[in-house]
Amino acid sequence: MRLAVVGPTYPFRGGIAQYSTMLVYHLRAAGHTTFFYSFTRQYPTWLFPGRSDRDPSRTALRVDCEYLLDPMNPLTWWRLVRRVRADQPDLLLLQWWVPYWTPSLTVISSLLKRPPATKIAMICHNVLPHDGGGVIDRRLAMTVLRRADALIVHSDPDRYRARALLPQARIVKAFLPTYEPVSQEAKAATTAALRDQWRLLDRRRVLLFFGFVRPYKGLEYLIQALAQVRHQLDVHLLVVGEIWGSQAYYERYAAEFGVTDAVTFVNRYVPNEELPAIFSAADVVVLPYISATQSAVVQLAFGFGKPVITTNVGGLPEVVKDGMTGLIVPPQDATALAQAIVRYFQDDLATCLAARVQAEAAERAESWPRLVRIITDLARELNEK
Repeated sequence: MRLAVVGPTYPFRGGIAQYSTMLVYHLRAAGHTTFFYSFTRQYPTWLFPGRSDRDPSRTALRVDCEYLLDPMNPLTWWRLVRRVRADQPDLLLLQWWVPYWTPSLTVISSLLKRPPATKIAMICHNVLPHDGGGVIDRRLAMTVLRRADALIVHSDPDRYRARALLPQARIVKAFLPTYEPVSQEAKAATTAALRDQWRLLDRRRVLLFFGFVRPYKGLEYLIQALAQVRHQLDVHLLVVGEIWGSQAYYERYAAEFGVTDAVTFVNRYVPNEELPAIFSAADVVVLPYISATQSAVVQLAFGFGKPVITTNVGGLPEVVKDGMTGLIVPPQDATALAQAIVRYFQDDLATCLAARVQAEAAERAESWPRLVRIITDLARELNEK
């Protein structure tokens, strides 16, 4: 089968770039002719909230692709359309996650729907943005998504949102696949050196909050919970990820709750080679999200054999099985979060939960072949109409 994918990849960073790369890899590994069109630029500097959108890793995942698309340059939209028409894929996979992509994806998909029309499926990492979801965001999402022949979502909440926006749409749900290939490609930095750099004492249990720090991820509630946990346990919170905003805000928050000496901020995008040291230093990964669809961080944590304590939002409870591969608590409830952390250590849940995470490794390994089958079945269905 001939398939085409549009999305970011190395040298761009982040979970969606890794997703695109792994998707193309597995499509090709399954024997499908797969064209991969990536970006010459994702965002202009003045629009990007982080320091850089480039991956600093020396061991990044890579596959062959063509860098064609600049969402700020309409001439490249037409160039991509011509290339897709020349390659004649049975299905084109476009990826959607924030309204920024509305102009480019609307024009590209509209042009490709002209005869001879190209079948298009849109992979929705977020139907609506984490920090939005208002009237304008819904209008922009509808403008783009209604041009697809089918939508692929990775959680029930996104399936419900897509159905509410587009009642007649063909919507397919597929669980977010594993990010274990990222952990397998990573080469370990020296754990002892990083522990010393981050002020992690050997006797302290370590909670890991990993990933971009944004308001919807609820770090404030974890800092509040930490103050309660410290009355019973000697724990340290390691916050690893670029803060989209002010680190001083979270430092003042920690000071307000009297836990400044128990929090270390690693305010940067960490390269892949540091991941083994980071996750090996952690006793548990804690993700107190206020809202979510899915989380690549959960899949990454499982790849390193770490249980996850997270909240009952979005599709997280579909992946983190309460009492089996982690613990689930209500969102925005620091007391419930603190109680879960204390229970995790006092009831010695680490061993049994980690064992279950490891036991499900084979099932997670099948998640990419499963997604490939869903995509190819969808391509056949759409082309038979």
